[in-house]
Amino acid sequence: MAAFFAELQACSRPATTIRSYGMDLLRWWRFLAGWEVGWDRATRQHARDFARWMQIAPKPAPIHWRHRGADEMSPAPAARRTAGVPNAVTGRPGPGRLYSESTRAHCETVLRSFYAFHLEEGTGPIINPFPAARERRRLPMAAGRSARQSAGGRYRPLVPHRLPRRIPDGHFNDLFAALRHNRDRALLAFWVSNGARASELLTSRQRDPLPGEQLLGVIRKGTAAFQQLPSSPDAFVWLLYQHEAWRAGVPRGGNEALWWTLRQPFRPLTYHAARAMLNRANALLGANWTLHDLRHTAACRMARDPDLALTDVQWVLGHAHLSTTQIYLPAGRDEIVEAVRAHHERQARLAQVPAVPAAGYRAESLNDLFGVGR
Repeated sequence: MAAFFAELQACSRPATTIRSYGMDLLRWWRFLAGWEVGWDRATRQHARDFARWMQIAPKPAPIHWRHRGADEMSPAPAARRTAGVPNAVTGRPGPGRLYSESTRAHCETVLRSFYAFHLEEGTGPIINPFPAARERRRLPMAAGRSARQSAGGRYRPLVPHRLPRRIPDGHFNDLFAALRHNRDRALLAFWVSNGARASELLTSRQRDPLPGEQLLGVIRKGTAAFQQLPSSPDAFVWLLYQHEAWRAGVPRGGNEALWWTLRQPFRPLTYHAARAMLNRANALLGANWTLHDLRHTAACRMARDPDLALTDVQWVLGHAHLSTTQIYLPAGRDEIVEAVRAHHERQARLAQVPAVPAAGYRAESLNDLFGVGR
């Protein structure tokens, strides 16, 4: 297992990605421990049962230590009581009690790649417990293309297509107004203007902002390359929080982190701390926005701008394929709802307008035709 994670680190995978891989492997290890089967002795029957177990088993809900009781039943957290209920502000349901399709698909991909790695190294079973999907013979779509194509893992669930989770402008203004510190306002302004991932923005150093050129340098998640992203002027205005932080005792220097905690002992801001900041604002609004929604919002704003080339948006977002950027072209849920409401209003107004006869229409001609009034 250590060699597998060393391979991930050599490929410049971020710490959050490596942690998600470890959680998927831990879930698989615990499942095998219930059957007293070693990871290198697992068969395809175990993998099939594991895929089925993730489909029907409820997720473990860790209870905060404040709610744990030794002699009495612990109360259910509020997140568990409202699992799967759509949020009144965003319309998005909260995390359900079962594993979602995307979680199960990610887990299957991780385990399939884990056994494929050990199969190449000769340190695992000779047959991958998580095989690829059964190949279907198809007609080649182009000359030289193989007629046999595979469609991912055999136990991989179908992940439904979802629209980008864009925050409407009105809700974004409410979210921005719910923030209490200039640091938080600067973070949201940068996230929603340059489309950087939440973890990418937190990699910026104090030498990276260039207000005169409206550029901010970040470390890209996939390639670990340094890239300067154009950002809005308002974001650099809120970046004046640095002077407040320096007066409070935050280290100052070009190689020092750009984002810091607000209380002593001062530490560079982490992803989990930034998410907690957003959750506090969500609690005031009764919403459940996420940090990644800010990236989706920036992507939708840029992709739907007719004066901005889609290839430029691809470069800013750091997408390897243009087809990924095209996901943000369709209208979001709120825009579709407003468009359909406007359609019904137009239909209602048309129904109230009396019909106007065409030019040259003579009503008395009907009387002559049918002999009415004779």
